[in-house]
Amino acid sequence: MAIVRSVSPTRRRGSLAARLSAAVAVLALVAACSDGPAAVPPGKFVPPPIPMAEPGGGAEGQVNLVVWAGYAEPDWTDPFAKATGCKVNATVANSSDEMVSDVKSGQYDVVSASGDASLRLIASGDVAPVDVGKIPSYAQIYPNLRDEPWNSVDNVPYGVPHGRGVNLMVYNKDKIKKPPTSLGAIFDPDPALAGHVTVYDSPISIADAALYLSQAQPQLGIKNPYALDRPQFDAVVALLTKQRHSVGSYWSDTGTQQRDFKRGADLIGTSWQVVLKGLAKDGHNELTAVKPVEGVTGWSDTWMIAAGAKNPTCAYKWLDYITSPAINARVAEYFGEAPANSQACTKTNDAGFCATYHADETSYWENVWYWTTPTARCLDQSTRTCVPYSEWVTAWNRIKQ
Repeated sequence: MAIVRSVSPTRRRGSLAARLSAAVAVLALVAACSDGPAAVPPGKFVPPPIPMAEPGGGAEGQVNLVVWAGYAEPDWTDPFAKATGCKVNATVANSSDEMVSDVKSGQYDVVSASGDASLRLIASGDVAPVDVGKIPSYAQIYPNLRDEPWNSVDNVPYGVPHGRGVNLMVYNKDKIKKPPTSLGAIFDPDPALAGHVTVYDSPISIADAALYLSQAQPQLGIKNPYALDRPQFDAVVALLTKQRHSVGSYWSDTGTQQRDFKRGADLIGTSWQVVLKGLAKDGHNELTAVKPVEGVTGWSDTWMIAAGAKNPTCAYKWLDYITSPAINARVAEYFGEAPANSQACTKTNDAGFCATYHADETSYWENVWYWTTPTARCLDQSTRTCVPYSEWVTAWNRIKQ
């Protein structure tokens, strides 16, 4: 993981700029939905009463998907269609904002939503609860990905987890002799690194800076990087504004970032395991990664069914198929992420793939803050009022100016 993905499987997310104006209207809905009725306890999010998606008596003959690039390739969609009679019609979205907009059009049955989009879709009533008892593969999903704030509400699942990854701190060890341990190396960097810091180009990166301030300025009381009240948010924005002169690139394309690391334009910044793997494959072992002491943010995608889906039977068949061990393994390797199915690691072609992506390491994921849409009702269930994602978008655009 608005979070953006490009149309190439080696470029997970693309530029946000083209979609931000449309995003504001969508995001305003999340803020409104977060206010809720007066009878609702403070801090409690209550989704609209959308009926559970239910499969029909027979396959409808097709399923319409809006997906990230690399999630619906012919290598596995063609066998699915042959086995089920459900032809796969897939549209690639370039951003979470675009994906939300596409689902709202009513043309799609299934969406592969990141955590910064899934709660928006739930809040706006555009996706429906899912009967996971009718999806056999759901029982095989890692327990620490099920029933989470970005894919469930009050223990009601709104989809099936697909994969996950973390936002690592990558640096050039030949140029930075003292190994960094804190996110401060990115968000309060050494002046000598000015112009060589790279940061993921998305409003959700505000959460990474918030994670740093949670320890650097404990008096702010930041406990959840996605639940920032006004003073906390303003402090994070001030930090990012100060950091701006040190940033050489706000990246959105993993291929471009990989090239910038190779040529030495970027020396330190937030990145993904797939970038590090690509750098190592090309012989650039001077680039290495660490998990900062503050922890990291990360992403987990969820297959969700649109409210009022026209092809619900095929949609259920797809959710079970795409998250089954063998197919989940194939997609994870193709895309570059840890699979969500706990049995997928026995099905990978590369015997060391899951070790590289830490798929089976429960402890590795314990201090990962998965992307979640910030809402006015604080996600930490407190009685405070938090800054909604629409304002994160506005602030991010201002910071980069």
